[in-house]
Amino acid sequence: MTLVSAKRRVSGDEGQSLVEFGIVAFLLVMLLFGVIEIGRMVLVYTAVANAARTGVRYAIVHGSDNLATTDQIKTVVKNFLGTSPVDPTRATITINYPACNNPGCKVTVTASYPYDPLISYFPWPAINLGSTSQGVITF
Repeated sequence: MTLVSAKRRVSGDEGQSLVEFGIVAFLLVMLLFGVIEIGRMVLVYTAVANAARTGVRYAIVHGSDNLATTDQIKTVVKNFLGTSPVDPTRATITINYPACNNPGCKVTVTASYPYDPLISYFPWPAINLGSTSQGVITF
């Protein structure tokens, strides 16, 4: 046996590439799952914010001529949330709609939704995504 072949046999770095690939692949997959989860969270937040905006728009358009009820506004917000990837029955909707039908009255709609992560393997804190939208009855 020569000195070169004995040294090659003792060094034993044939499995090093496999271990490095395993570590890097695990970290890459975790990063990919994190990006997917954050993207989904932004999607849900955008849906909740747009639903609140839609509720305010409905209230100010149906303002001075025929006063919209809070139940009608909640129905509009829940119908908008039904078209997005959230469960509208879990949403909390708060409406501050004064009983005046004069131009200049402010309408505030607050919508919030408890976010449930797509990947539930890791412990996530309770995240409540919410948005408040405000409008003024102008006519």
